[in-house]
Amino acid sequence: MKKVAVLIPCYNEEKTVQKVVEDYRRVLPQAEIYVYDNNSTDKTAELAAQAGAIVRREYRQGKGNVIRSMFRQIDADCYLMIDGDDTYPAEYAPEMVRMILDGEADMVNGDRLSSTYFTENKRLFHNTGNRLVRGLINHLFHTDVRDIMTGYRAFSRGFVKTFPVLSRGFEIETEMTIHAVDKNFLIREIPVDYRDRPQGSVSKLNTYSDGAKVLCTIFRLYKDYKPFAFFGAAALIFLLLAVLLFLPVGLEFLRTGLVPRFPTLIVSVTFGLCALLSFVAGMILDVVVKKHRQLFELMLTMFEEEARHEAGEMDR
Repeated sequence: MKKVAVLIPCYNEEKTVQKVVEDYRRVLPQAEIYVYDNNSTDKTAELAAQAGAIVRREYRQGKGNVIRSMFRQIDADCYLMIDGDDTYPAEYAPEMVRMILDGEADMVNGDRLSSTYFTENKRLFHNTGNRLVRGLINHLFHTDVRDIMTGYRAFSRGFVKTFPVLSRGFEIETEMTIHAVDKNFLIREIPVDYRDRPQGSVSKLNTYSDGAKVLCTIFRLYKDYKPFAFFGAAALIFLLLAVLLFLPVGLEFLRTGLVPRFPTLIVSVTFGLCALLSFVAGMILDVVVKKHRQLFELMLTMFEEEARHEAGEMDR
């Protein structure tokens, strides 16, 4: 019997957590449901326990910190992650779990943006922000993921146990998506209905500060995962600046044989050196990243062989 774990990170969700736990117990009766309480000041933990969830605490604040602990501490064949705010219907969960257990995907995203999100979500700029993040990641990483920041996902054991969680807050969803794209994990998406939070339930996402963190995370991961493209673009900018500054100096030298603007010449040469250094740095880091991908593939292969061996031992 394959093990399914439902993971619910929570911070002050007493209005909804009991219903969320009960809904997922109903549609996934074989699953173990974990609620990780992230320093709630209300009755979130108490109500989750009453509903039948296994309640654990994460004292480091932030969704990324919660997911780090979840992924490290829980062993399962399929992990279903869902927010505790009752914005995602439970009826899609069995299909998402089936796709993971049947090997059809390493990560299944519940795609809100192709369904009711833009009409249900009432928070200012959230729709624009989701479009911006989706467009940036799809353009920079040459992919076609429809919902980058969904909180409704299912994962394989291989993905969970080899994913290095670096983010501390809400930018974790962006990090998971980019990691899956970069490491060639199989991503599937199914459209899911989205409903706005019920009356009295308050979102913990700050539109501006968390939005800025997400954008910074995108560019940081772009630098980390695609250093040649990142530093190559910087080298091109430096080179263009160097040429623009050198042209008038060079033309005047050809006409008169004199270089009256030495400061301009020095700055143009400096930009030229910056372009060369950026290009070389990009080439070196690109080799490092390719070697890291090779090592990751070897690690993943070893992990899967170990998992098959353990499964074989259990069958005996």
